[in-house]
Order: sequence, then C-alpha cells, then structure tokens
Amino acid sequence: MASRAANNRLTREYQTLSTNPTPFISAHPSEANILEWHYILTGPPDTPYHNGQYWAWSVSTILIGLLSFMTSEEMTTGSVGGTDAERRWAAQHSRWWNSTGGGSHKDITGKTSQKGNIKAGDGGAKFAAEWPEVDAENWKWMKETKVDIMTGNPARDPSASTSTNCGPGIGGLKRPRGSQPVVGAVVEGGRVVGEEGKSWIRRNKLLVVGGLIFTYVLIARLLGEGPGT
Repeated sequence: MASRAANNRLTREYQTLSTNPTPFISAHPSEANILEWHYILTGPPDTPYHNGQYWAWSVSTILIGLLSFMTSEEMTTGSVGGTDAERRWAAQHSRWWNSTGGGSHKDITGKTSQKGNIKAGDGGAKFAAEWPEVDAENWKWMKETKVDIMTGNPARDPSASTSTNCGPGIGGLKRPRGSQPVVGAVVEGGRVVGEEGKSWIRRNKLLVVGGLIFTYVLIARLLGEGPGT
C-alpha cells in the first residue's frame, strides 16, 4: 500500500498531467493501485513510429527507453535494432497488438483469456480495462482500415502490386497463423542484431583480414625491437 505522502504526491502528479498534458503522452494510475501507472506513447508524425501506440506500465521500460534515446542508434540492454521499414511495420501493428493481445482475442480464438495472462495472450483484456476509450478507437480503426484481426496485417488492395510492404527481415517478426502469440520480441530483435553483425563481417571480410594482418605485423615488430636486438 502507498503511504499517505506517496498517495498525495502521485495524485498531484496525475492532476498536473491531466491539466497540462504532454503531446503524444498519456498516463494514469490504475484504479486498483495508485502505484501502478499505465502510459501510452503515440508515435509522432514524420517519424517511422507515426500512429504507433506503445503501452506499458513498468518503470524499467521507461528507463531503458531513456537510455536508448541517450545513446542514439547504439544498442543497449533491452533495445531492439531494426530498419526504418521494420519500425514502420511494428508501429502499424501496435494498435492491433494492444487491443487483441497479440491475436489472442476471444473473437479470434473462441476462448476467453485471463486478464493477467498477458505473456500467453490475455485477449487485450488488461489494455481494455485500463484504456477503454482508446481500445474502442482501436477496434473502430481496425474495422475502417480493414485490418485482419488474426494477423494485424491490413487488407491487400487487389489493384496494388503483389509485392509486400514489409522490409527485409520482417517475415521473421510475423506470428504464424494459428500459433500462440509471442511476447519475446526483444529476444528475436537480439537475434536480428546478431545476424546484422555477421552480415557486416561478411561484407567487410577483406578489411577485417587486413586489420588482423596489420596487427600481427605490428606486434611482431615491437617484439623484435625489444632489449638485446
């Protein structure tokens, strides 16, 4: 339980956020526990994250996000590397993920999921409980844009090209039809980063080999010029 002082401080902070809201940021404490704060970061226009909806309630997530921002494009603990196209793909699917629990909604599976079972897919129950108005807007948006609620992919335009809009490597982020929703995107992102590192070495293998030879020759000369030579 929160102390009286903590309760008063958090109440004042919530009033400040409500009175002077920050663009693209929404936050509120849970009705059941004032110590549990939920927030949504909406992707700003003119960025790869436009219209994305990033929901969480963990302080560690905020801190990791700040650290990632401070270190720019460098990889940090918990961060996921990706191309511009991959980030746009993730932003496009974020609203679907929040409201369907990654495709585990009862309208999809025919089963009712438990609210606290987020890792296995709670059908979007926790998000709907904390953000009922936003959840309703998401479902309306999915209907208007004809998003497939099983996959989160927008309906294909028959007149458009048959090529996909996803960038390289996006297929590895998709959840196979009928499989259980996976929340370990960070792990998969780490694998993507590892593959990118390997591909860099393959592309620059001559440079790497040359660097190793130069280092070997330099060390040999230093040892040869030691005392007694």
